[in-house]
Amino acid sequence: MKALILAGGSGTRLWPLSRKNYPKQFLKLNSDKSLLAQTVERLTPTLSMNDIVVLTNSGYRFYVQSDLGGEGHIVLEPAARNTAPAIALGIKYCIEKLGCGMDEVIMVTPSDHVIKPVESFSRYVRIASDIAKKDFVVTFGIKPNKPETGYGYIKAGEKIGNLDGVDACKVERFAEKPDRDTAERYVREGCYYWNSGMFVFRIDTMLAELKLHAPEIDVMMAKSFDEFAAEFESLSDISIDYAVMEKSSKAAIVPLDIYWNDIGSWDSVFEVLEKDDHGNAGLGDAVKINTDESLIIGDKRLIATIGMKDCLIVDTGDALLIAKKGEAQKVKDIVETLKSQQRIEAVEHTTVYRPWGSYTVLEEGPRYKIKRIAVNPGEKLSLQKHYHRSEHWVVIKGTAKVTTGDKEITVHENESVFVPKSELHRLENPGKISLEIIEVQNGEYVGEDDIVRYDDIYQRHQ
Repeated sequence: MKALILAGGSGTRLWPLSRKNYPKQFLKLNSDKSLLAQTVERLTPTLSMNDIVVLTNSGYRFYVQSDLGGEGHIVLEPAARNTAPAIALGIKYCIEKLGCGMDEVIMVTPSDHVIKPVESFSRYVRIASDIAKKDFVVTFGIKPNKPETGYGYIKAGEKIGNLDGVDACKVERFAEKPDRDTAERYVREGCYYWNSGMFVFRIDTMLAELKLHAPEIDVMMAKSFDEFAAEFESLSDISIDYAVMEKSSKAAIVPLDIYWNDIGSWDSVFEVLEKDDHGNAGLGDAVKINTDESLIIGDKRLIATIGMKDCLIVDTGDALLIAKKGEAQKVKDIVETLKSQQRIEAVEHTTVYRPWGSYTVLEEGPRYKIKRIAVNPGEKLSLQKHYHRSEHWVVIKGTAKVTTGDKEITVHENESVFVPKSELHRLENPGKISLEIIEVQNGEYVGEDDIVRYDDIYQRHQ
C-alpha cells in the first residue's frame, strides 16, 4: 500500500493564524507537532516512510521536507487544480517512480485532520484496503454527532460485507453541504455520514473510473510523469468527488467510529483543544474574567477578557480576529476582502519561514525596514545583492560568516557589518546554535522582491 497526502491547500478559514504562505497543515494547534506531521505519524503503523507521498506546491516544499525529516516522497503540483488532478499525478508518480503495479492499493488523505486513537484508525485502514482489493473505491464516512452544515454527507446504501465487525456499504449518493433542517434530518435517518475526504482504492480500479468519468485526466495518465507535470496546468479545477466519486458505481463507504475533526474552522479548533473550568480553550497568555465557552489564542502579548461568552479571539503580530462562535465559516470572506484590497495580511505573517530559518518584521516605514533574522545551524542564505537598499546587520546571538564582495569575515555577538547597495553578499551560520541578527534596511525601496540571486543551495531563483 502507498499513501498520498494532500498538502497543497491554503487553509483560509483559519486566518489570521493560517495564511497563504504558511497554511494550516503546518500549524501546531493541538500538539507540538504540525497537523501534517500528525498525519504522517498516523500512517506509519501501517506504512513505511518510503510508502508515503506528499503532494504539495513549490512554495511549501521546505515546510514539508522539515515535517518529513528528510524521508518520504514529495511531488510538487505545478498549479492549484483541486484534488482530482492532484491524485492522478500522485498515482502516476507511484506507477512510474515507485514501480507500483496495477493491483497496488493507494490511500488518499488530507494533511490537516485530527483523528484518534491511531490504533483504531490503522484498523479501519486495513479494512478499507481489503474492500478496495475487491474492485471498490472506498471512502471513510464519519457518523455525525450533530447536524453539521459545514460538511458534505454520504448516504450509505446496500451492505457489501462485514469485516472485523465493521459493515461496509455501497454509496447510495453524495450530498452537498445541507441547510440546518436537512442536516437534522440526515442525523435522524442514521444512514448519512460526514464526507471525510479520505479514499482507498486499487490503482487499476481508479484508472478505470477516470477513463469512464474523467476523460481529460485519463488522457494525461497515458503520458509520462514528466509530461503530465508539464501539462498539469491545462487541466480543469475539479475535486475527486465531482470527477469520479459522485458518478461511480464502485463507490463504497466504511464508517469510522472514532474521533475525527477536519479543523475546518475556528469552531473546530475550539472542539479539539482542552477546556478550563469555564469551558474556555486556547493557546498563549490570557487573563479571563467572567469569560465562558470562548476560544482565545494569542501570540506574544497578553490578552485580557471581561464578560465574554461564546467568542472566538485570535491574535497574531499584525492581525486580530474577533467573532462569535458559529460564525467562523465566514472567516474566508474576510480573507477574500483582504485579497481584493491587496493586503499583505492575507498572504504573509510578520514572521516568514524560509528553508534556512525565518525572519520577523519588527518595524517598517518609508525608506526603512527592521527585521529579526534567525538562521539555523549549518544553513546559509543565497549569494545575492539589492539594487535599492543597504543593510546593516548586528549579531545578537551566535556567530555569523558574512561574505561581502570578495571578502569573508566572521561576526560575533555585539558586532556588526554593513552591506552597501549593489554589493554581492551572503549570510551563513557556521555554528552549532541558532544565529540571530537584527537587520536594518535603508533605501528608496525595501520590498522582498529586490533580491538578485547568484547562488542558492535551495535552488530558488527569486
